[in-house]
Amino acid sequence: MKLRIQKQVMSEIFRHAMADFPDECCGFLYGTEEGGRLIHDVRRAPNARQGDKRRRFTIDPADYLQAETFARDNGVSLLGIYHSHPLHPAIASEHDLKQAMPYFSYVIVSVFEDRVEELRSFRLHDSGQHFEEEWVQS
Repeated sequence: MKLRIQKQVMSEIFRHAMADFPDECCGFLYGTEEGGRLIHDVRRAPNARQGDKRRRFTIDPADYLQAETFARDNGVSLLGIYHSHPLHPAIASEHDLKQAMPYFSYVIVSVFEDRVEELRSFRLHDSGQHFEEEWVQS
């Protein structure tokens, strides 16, 4: 599977991850699937997690509904969610797997105090038992 992310979108994800460090950031990925999955817009979401936001994120259901409304009103598809892993690799965790929905791309950014280390994307396998990594191209 291939995921294309426009450069300005990737830059916005990196800025968000750095701004929210040392907490996890999160947001929505929008785009199209004509000729492959292309992410051309993102929208930040507040990390609604109660307690320690350095190791988990939560998206409020009302924010998710707003994301769906934004997609419908703007003629784009909600294709996934991004979040950061402060001081950890951009590898999907067991917690990420338990929260994952079919179809969505899950972009994860490894972020440190002074830099973004890497960006990777995963999609839930049809079995629901594991992720498959998506090849990311900008």
